[in-house]
Amino acid sequence: MVASIEYTEKIINTFGEAAEANNQTPAREGNTIHLTTDVADDVMITGDIHGSRRNFNLIRRLAALEVHHRRHLVLQEVCHGGPTYRENGGCMSHTVLEDVAALKARFPERVHFILSNHELAELSDYPIQKNRQMLNLLFRLGLQHMYGDDADRVRAAMFAFIRSCPLAVRVAEGIFISHSIPKQCDEREFDASIFTRELVGEDYAARSPVFDLVWGRDYRPENAEAFANLVDAELLIGGHEPCQNGFNTPNERQVIIDCCSPRPKYVILPVGQRLSQDEVVARLKTLG
Repeated sequence: MVASIEYTEKIINTFGEAAEANNQTPAREGNTIHLTTDVADDVMITGDIHGSRRNFNLIRRLAALEVHHRRHLVLQEVCHGGPTYRENGGCMSHTVLEDVAALKARFPERVHFILSNHELAELSDYPIQKNRQMLNLLFRLGLQHMYGDDADRVRAAMFAFIRSCPLAVRVAEGIFISHSIPKQCDEREFDASIFTRELVGEDYAARSPVFDLVWGRDYRPENAEAFANLVDAELLIGGHEPCQNGFNTPNERQVIIDCCSPRPKYVILPVGQRLSQDEVVARLKTLG
């Protein structure tokens, strides 16, 4: 059954409110959120969600932003995955993205949805295939099933929201959160100005620095060290990589968190306290 006109307009307006909130976030400088003790006591960091309604609901409950008034929440990668519509097999993960936008609109200063590769793939029409299925097509079928003739209007509002999302969150002291890190930072120059300057259309295209940031899978210690030095960080926290146990430490600089693994993890870190990789890992907890 196609959504009512009233519901469709509500979703479009929510994406608009969330995009505006992204652009007006007080802690945002360029495309980076800066969390200091002036604006936050702690931050809850999560990993890839990929359409898991259960895990997203658990994250909302555990974050308890309505109770912890100086807690921030970092979310990433909800598109593609999870349940499908029985009628046409369309991906339902767009509903989780809609709820992320609603959460941003409700807590505009404290919810931060960082750009990830699957959202970028939707924005740029970059094809992703998994298990012999085109994920972009399934996502489009999901929108079509829910919104019918208004699917393109919803998609345009969704794109405006995705385009407004920050690329990274910097947590005092010394932690830098981005979906992934580019490859070969130790061998070639990477345009780190994407974190500080206004982005334009070509920045979201394939093989751009933004693309390289969210698609990178180079976990060599030398690469992580070079990127950490480039962004002036001690520790890098991200997602992007499936982790059977919900997290991974591929080198001494990185912690990868996964919220769609069999043992999904999250971490709540104090702001303003320098933590080692071991101390961050010790604070990791399982959703549920």
